[in-house]
Amino acid sequence: MTDVDRVLSISLGQAESHPSYGSLISFGERIAEATDGRYGARVYANNSLGDQQETVQLVSDGAIDMAVISGTQIENSSPRFLPMNVAGVFDDIDHQNRVMLDESIVGELFASLEPQKRLSVLGGYTQGGRHLYTTKGPIETPEDLAGMKIRVQESEIFLRLITNMGGVPTPMAYSEVYTGLQAGVLDGAENNEISYVTQRHYEVAKHFTMTNHLVGFDFMLANTDLLEGMDEADADALREAWAVTQSEFVEIWKQQTADATQEMLDRGVVITEPDPDVFLPIIEETGLSILEDPADIALYDAIRAVSEKEGA
Repeated sequence: MTDVDRVLSISLGQAESHPSYGSLISFGERIAEATDGRYGARVYANNSLGDQQETVQLVSDGAIDMAVISGTQIENSSPRFLPMNVAGVFDDIDHQNRVMLDESIVGELFASLEPQKRLSVLGGYTQGGRHLYTTKGPIETPEDLAGMKIRVQESEIFLRLITNMGGVPTPMAYSEVYTGLQAGVLDGAENNEISYVTQRHYEVAKHFTMTNHLVGFDFMLANTDLLEGMDEADADALREAWAVTQSEFVEIWKQQTADATQEMLDRGVVITEPDPDVFLPIIEETGLSILEDPADIALYDAIRAVSEKEGA
């Protein structure tokens, strides 16, 4: 890394082989260039600075400057982020990125943690569309999922969603999914194409169903005191560097998704695209069912309006 006056620390849960790591390296280079070397960044991968909940607190305290945190984890800091994480809210990653760059929708929300927790949300990285994969199939209707144990994150939206889609939600640590599928403890799981391939789950679950039930997101948090202590021009430069990095990552993710899909086909994975009219109404209804606060519903509606307006 080029010598800079101040090296900002960034915590990341993913490994150095993950596309988000390389993207964050580019982000640090953009900051250094835009601030004439006054600021740069160092990325700490593999949760080396602590697990996600620990790093949220460390960013809040200012011990870490920035961290990439999953959408479900940020809800622990504020339930106001719930509408960003529900099933069916985003059509795809392009729709998601337009929303993330729209200050009229996310500006107040992203600043809502600043007064009490001293956390500023800059935006984040897409996790791509999430789909089902199973040891048997194809899966075309909820009846096909009847009785099938599907690994999920321990989150109310995932538990409710898989139940409504016809399966049996089974919370389990991500690191145990391969052996769970191999041993028959699980009949399937859900994730994006890239994770499915990099974790080699195609070896034990050959049926991949394009449900696109949720477009996930990892949020980028920054310490508010850090941003407020910077020269205004430098703070603006950092935010602009992040906006460019975030949008660039969308294109990186698209390409890697295409590469992963081709590898799936090369390895004999059976890819099924069910009729959208079968699962989509269930997905949308499940997403809305978990929202009760009028403010949450208003945010959901604002996000969906972007989809309708842009023809996403």
